[in-house]
Amino acid sequence: MPVITEIHETVLELDRLQRQLDRVNISLALFDRPARFLFLNGGIYVLLPSLLLLAAHYLVTVTLNVSPLYLRIASVIIPMPFGMAAFALSKIGYRGAFGLGALTAAVSVTGMFAVVAYLDGTSMVPETAREWRETIEYGLSITLAFLTGNILVILVLFILPSTIASSGKPNAAAYRIARMLGQHVGRETMRRRARRIQDLMQTVGPLVGVLATAAGSIYTGLKGVFGH
Repeated sequence: MPVITEIHETVLELDRLQRQLDRVNISLALFDRPARFLFLNGGIYVLLPSLLLLAAHYLVTVTLNVSPLYLRIASVIIPMPFGMAAFALSKIGYRGAFGLGALTAAVSVTGMFAVVAYLDGTSMVPETAREWRETIEYGLSITLAFLTGNILVILVLFILPSTIASSGKPNAAAYRIARMLGQHVGRETMRRRARRIQDLMQTVGPLVGVLATAAGSIYTGLKGVFGH
């Protein structure tokens, strides 16, 4: 099976090189035409979700005048597909997704305050420490929802396929952990154990990231509703 192993390793190496090339292309696009790059990505991944969030805010709080719970749920759901698209279409990783999510949160939350201030004649700026805390938590929920979608796509498109296709020699760290679980086994059994450990390590990390960001988004988004 050496030929199959070499083919799998070659495919994994090509995937890694493709991801590096994508990052280089993004950097070149930014430096070559910064205005076009920022305008295009800002319009798609910041302005569009912000407009949808503002529309949801107006619909829930002004038109229907229903519980803010619906707005908080929408604020978790709306940013996620844009986080997915940021990686799937533009190869923007989790660092860039966090920045885009934060910008989306800032623009949309500021717009919501502006709408409320215009309709009610109140101040756009939160006046109490509690209002500031709830505003920050709400913005964080939008940011984490954007990041959750991004990490989820990375997990599905790259991490899981690489783990499934991988069948080469496990790395040294996986072997060390495998030996800690018992050394009185055959060489092939030890290799299979180390391979399972390595596959688990490669999959669990991003999966935990998805679960953590999703949980953080839901918690910070709904805390302001159930906290009252």
